[in-house]
Amino acid sequence: MASGSVGKALILQEKSSFDLVGWSLAKLGKAFKKSIVIIALLAVWEVAPRIGIVNITFFPPLTEVLEAWWKLLLSGDLADHTLASLSRSLGGFFLAIVIAIPLGLAIGWWKPVSEYLNPLLETMRNTAALAILPVFILLLGLGETSKIAIVLYACAFPLLLNTISGVKNVDPLLIKSARSMGLSSISLFRKVIIPAALPTIFVGIRQAGASSILVLVAAEMVGAREGLGYLIQYAQFSFLIPDMYAGILTISVIGLIINFILVSIEKRLTGWKQSINE
Repeated sequence: MASGSVGKALILQEKSSFDLVGWSLAKLGKAFKKSIVIIALLAVWEVAPRIGIVNITFFPPLTEVLEAWWKLLLSGDLADHTLASLSRSLGGFFLAIVIAIPLGLAIGWWKPVSEYLNPLLETMRNTAALAILPVFILLLGLGETSKIAIVLYACAFPLLLNTISGVKNVDPLLIKSARSMGLSSISLFRKVIIPAALPTIFVGIRQAGASSILVLVAAEMVGAREGLGYLIQYAQFSFLIPDMYAGILTISVIGLIINFILVSIEKRLTGWKQSINE
């Protein structure tokens, strides 16, 4: 009897090991499928300059760029520039979330607020952030305030527009059902409107996350002494081409990390949506 129990335990353990290996292989296969195009592009980046398809002086191979990136990292320059950019970018991004999402909820839900603020919103949304960068510099100077302000401006409109759209496109049947159950206006707004609008709001948050990096880099090229935008422009003017591409690569990686974090938060907060889609 004891030997039979041991045999069953060994069989179950072996089966669980096979299941774990199969699950790991499936995950690796899925990850490879998702990244195969990126891997192919990186391979082209490495090979094309070496075989003369593009000028190696202006488009160095990936290995040279990675070597330059590693040297910048060891010297501490890359960390300093990255931290400077992230502090400005995240500062403007979080300020935009705090200001724009509540304002978007108010515009989308309360008609009087919409009537007063929509004309101003429609006027300002068509003005590109970089077009008014000189105004921010004139009013706020070349310091940190103007850079955070331009990021705030660039992030505010994706957040505003998606929040308003999310509130206005809530299924009317949900609202009627909630009202028939006797929910007050505040409870209806908190328990029905906000959760239903959350997926659309997160679309705006992800767009704002991308804008916070892109706009800031352009702003740092105009008036800054540190930051990834400054690093890229300085490397270009100094003809340190691998360093320039190292800065660009760093921005791309930061964008991917920010997007991954936001998608993970969205999945946690909108689990009901994920389960329905699955």
